Amino acid sequence: MSTNLAAPIDQSERILLIDSLRGIAILGILLMNIPGFGLAPVAIGDFSVQPQGKLNYYFWYVFGPGVFEGSQRGLFSMLFGAGMFIFTTRLEKRVSGMMAAELFLRRQLWLLVFGIFHAYILLWFWDVLYHYAICGIIVFAFRRQSPKFLIFSAFFCLIMMTVVENKQLYEKKSVIKKGEVAAAIDTTKTKLTEKQQDQLKAYEGMKERSKPEEKLKKKKEQEEAITGSYAALYKERSKMAEESETMGMYYWGIWDVPLFMFLGLAFFKLKILQGEAKTKVYAWMTALGLGIGLPLSYLFVINDVNYNFNFFEITKNKVFDFYQIQRLVHSIGIFGLIMLMYKSGWFKWMSSLLRPVGQMAFTNYLTQSIMCGIFFYGIGFGYFGKLEYHQLFYVVGAVWIVQIIWSHIWLRYFRFGPLEWLWRSLTYWKIQPFRKEKQNINTETIG
Repeated sequence: MSTNLAAPIDQSERILLIDSLRGIAILGILLMNIPGFGLAPVAIGDFSVQPQGKLNYYFWYVFGPGVFEGSQRGLFSMLFGAGMFIFTTRLEKRVSGMMAAELFLRRQLWLLVFGIFHAYILLWFWDVLYHYAICGIIVFAFRRQSPKFLIFSAFFCLIMMTVVENKQLYEKKSVIKKGEVAAAIDTTKTKLTEKQQDQLKAYEGMKERSKPEEKLKKKKEQEEAITGSYAALYKERSKMAEESETMGMYYWGIWDVPLFMFLGLAFFKLKILQGEAKTKVYAWMTALGLGIGLPLSYLFVINDVNYNFNFFEITKNKVFDFYQIQRLVHSIGIFGLIMLMYKSGWFKWMSSLLRPVGQMAFTNYLTQSIMCGIFFYGIGFGYFGKLEYHQLFYVVGAVWIVQIIWSHIWLRYFRFGPLEWLWRSLTYWKIQPFRKEKQNINTETIG
């Protein structure tokens, strides 16, 4: 079989709307990630240990759990699922099924390597590439299934994720309940057993860690580590990355990521991602997604505020954890709203603006970590922990401007983003054409 057949798709084969949606998602992900770049983990979304004020609360609510949290990652995961299907089906028209599968597997394994680099060299502890690499291989096996089956699979993942969330919740509630029983024992009359002593210790530890003074102490330690040397930064962030890439991945990520990939596959097969569904489909997605998601988010937020972000009290009084349900319906609602804008024609200018960003999504995702790392960490300008919550989003705006401008300029002269080119070259084990021919550049300029 000719190796030319096993080659990346030409630019002319790209689905432009999906590139634009990917551009929205990759910029939107920074909205969600910026607190992780600029604030100590203990202070993310916790106003008991950071400046309050209405402006900070508004930004936290809108770009956090109130509206957008998790939605852009959800959209990006859907697009990844669709992209996987596009990649394999186009390959299978050119080469044998086994060769297509081999190329896809190689593609995913290199993505895993990039994810490890992102987590342990760039030290971003919320990396998704590692998760996408592993979960993509799992979802690959279901790529030929019907939309109905894929939606059912997504629903199954949602159920499992909700079970996992509430299992965690009730394990913590159990610590509190057993600790309260042990604390109520009159030790002047009855000696605590070793088990009861352990239960009391765990209970008191949870209670202690929830106190503002303890969180402030932890916040100071984390800020000193992040604004120190690379060695100190590595010691702090590598532990968090390890947790994300191990327990985080295999405990909740194994359900969370496939959930949205399955939906992406289903929506692509139903022509929903391509904007070819009827307007009423997107209207229903918007109405149901935001109509259910916004009230759920309010309940989530008001619970945190009422208990002044005290983890112990929140856990003790929470009955049911519905974060994943909330994130799913929000993601669908926001996607529906974007597609309504597209169908109405309002999206046209934004589509053209963000399409190059989406075509370079991989590069832009990693360069967000590089730029934010330089700005916030001690190895750069050291602004970690020095900005109020709302000020973090001015940094987001600056990064957006840089990435939009440079994506347009870069793709004027090159076929792919630098990391897209590297990933393709490694996937096909052959150096891919990089620069555009001068004739093509001139044609694009005239057009």
